[in-house]
Amino acid sequence: MTHVSERNSAGSNGAEGGDRQPWTAGSGRGQRKRSATYAEAGVSIHAGDRAVELLKAKVKKTSRPEVIGDLGGFSGLFRLNTAKYKSPILASSTDGVGTKLVIAQQLDIHDTIGIDLVAMVVDDLVACGAEPLFLLDYIACGEVVPDKVAEIGAGIADGCRYAGCALLGGETAEHPGVLRPDEYDVSATGVGVVEESEILGKERVELGDAVIAMRSSGLHSNGYSLVRHVLLGAGRMRLDTVVDDFGTQRTLGEELLTPTKIYAKDCLGLIEETDVRAFSHVTGGGIPGNLNRVLPTTMDAIVDRSTWRPQPIFDLIQAKGRIEDSEMEATFNMGVGMFAVVSPDDADRAMAYLTGRGVEAWQVGEVVEGSGEVQMMGSYTRG
Repeated sequence: MTHVSERNSAGSNGAEGGDRQPWTAGSGRGQRKRSATYAEAGVSIHAGDRAVELLKAKVKKTSRPEVIGDLGGFSGLFRLNTAKYKSPILASSTDGVGTKLVIAQQLDIHDTIGIDLVAMVVDDLVACGAEPLFLLDYIACGEVVPDKVAEIGAGIADGCRYAGCALLGGETAEHPGVLRPDEYDVSATGVGVVEESEILGKERVELGDAVIAMRSSGLHSNGYSLVRHVLLGAGRMRLDTVVDDFGTQRTLGEELLTPTKIYAKDCLGLIEETDVRAFSHVTGGGIPGNLNRVLPTTMDAIVDRSTWRPQPIFDLIQAKGRIEDSEMEATFNMGVGMFAVVSPDDADRAMAYLTGRGVEAWQVGEVVEGSGEVQMMGSYTRG
């Protein structure tokens, strides 16, 4: 984050922060009127500057050799190494984390939501085979509290390090009167690069290809409006409730704030090791609504539910809300955060490689003749 977007106007007589400067109305008059300040309107330039200072060390750790300059400029500079590619294609993605933010704000825990933000962006980028290069963030606050903004930014920086991309800059804006003092929203845009001849997608998918699942860390960052309605609203559960199925002394709030898994480096490594045809990042729309995006119109993907067990949080949500199976699968990832479609000859190698990197992976099915649909078969493993 480079700076705070709100600035003092020319009519503020140079007043900054909480300073109050007198103003004389007309020459020769003794009457003085106190000028309004930006701080009185609810915007603190000093708080924003302090937040940036707290973040600089974290952001510096995300730097790559291609980054030019430091934080504080009007734009972030990144030297693209065009000699590395024959025909480089830039990929871009932008996203937020939805109402998962509400849980973070209710618990006053802000150092993981930035990881979610980065994951939503970079894992979309890598789906086409692109290496994430850099990310720009945007944080809008009702009130800039430096320590809180620094926590949010620290999570973003951590996410960028996990993904191998630079946090090139961004914006922190204070919006009093639009957001409550304790409210904020975040978004980010990422840019990646891929060789044109190596772009992944449905054009590469072939009959008989293996469909490999990579386990999610939980809910990730989708469906939280339904989660809050079912668990915290109608279900009347508290965020500090300990749920035995989640593990020793793990609360509902801790489970709901589990950071989204970042697969970027795992996927890029898998491309180097095996013949990957496509990746599908499972976000809004669930498994059927995302895996079908990488299927040709003449092929289907079979997904065998019996090959895995969704995490207990999905069982809790479904039971509390009496939610139909189809609604669950259209809303949540059900325990799979990313799919890889690979050559059948490379299926075992792909699973071994991912397992070696600490990613739980298994074959859920294959590509068959069809019409571009996902065929969900069998029942999830329970108990």
